[in-house]
Amino acid sequence: MVQLKQEKQYNRPIQIAEGIFWVGFHELGYDLNCNPYLITTPGGEAAVIDGGSRPDFAVVMTKILQTGQDPDLINFLIYQHYDPDLCGSLPHFVDMCDADNLSVVSHPANNIFLRYYSGPQHFRRFISTHRDGGTLSISDRRLRFIETPYCHTAGSFVTYDEQTKTLFTSDLFGSFTKEWDLYLDLGDDCFTCSNHQHCPKGRTFCPLSGIISFHRTIMPGGKALAHAMGIIKKLDIELLAPQHGSIVRERSRIYALVELLEKLDRVGIDNLC
Repeated sequence: MVQLKQEKQYNRPIQIAEGIFWVGFHELGYDLNCNPYLITTPGGEAAVIDGGSRPDFAVVMTKILQTGQDPDLINFLIYQHYDPDLCGSLPHFVDMCDADNLSVVSHPANNIFLRYYSGPQHFRRFISTHRDGGTLSISDRRLRFIETPYCHTAGSFVTYDEQTKTLFTSDLFGSFTKEWDLYLDLGDDCFTCSNHQHCPKGRTFCPLSGIISFHRTIMPGGKALAHAMGIIKKLDIELLAPQHGSIVRERSRIYALVELLEKLDRVGIDNLC
């Protein structure tokens, strides 16, 4: 019954902030969930952030259509790094959307690899996140691009929506967990607890355990992770929207997570030293 309820709950797009929709795909039993996002505007123009893998395209596009968004008015595909779980569907988006109205947005270090997803005939549409000093306007909505190098690729960045104070964080704040929910459920005592294997409160799993494991596995080193957290903690954030794991919507939880990851040890190659 719980499984059916969860499947029903996430079989449609979910609005997570004004004009922002989760259009992701959750597959029960897997420990890595992917979260593409759609940003819409009153004029109909839109952007997709980290659009998803090739096998997930049909589900993601169906949810985009369910929001009422016209694919021909999707102006931008924003890719915050170049892994196939978020870029694999790039050629499908290019084919589905109005070719003359669409641009692919990423960091120059990512564009070297992104072009192989779409073919050289589409490379002319690639624009850099450095354009306009690191900002992009979609109608009256402004997005700010903030570099987080080597978290986990050289060209990794996060995207800040100034209107809703939502930070799209790509792999940062991601998680490995089979007990996934769209929103992260954390208590204040979670951040003072050191037992990440067996919850003292009797929960069947520790929400922080998957986050810690993910960053120790995916991020190349603690220096890069601490550098990114030092940048992020200076932002005014109301909502964290990662590409993996769960959305975080309480400000106190957001900044507690930032502090946790800023000080995290045994990250990547550091665990071999």
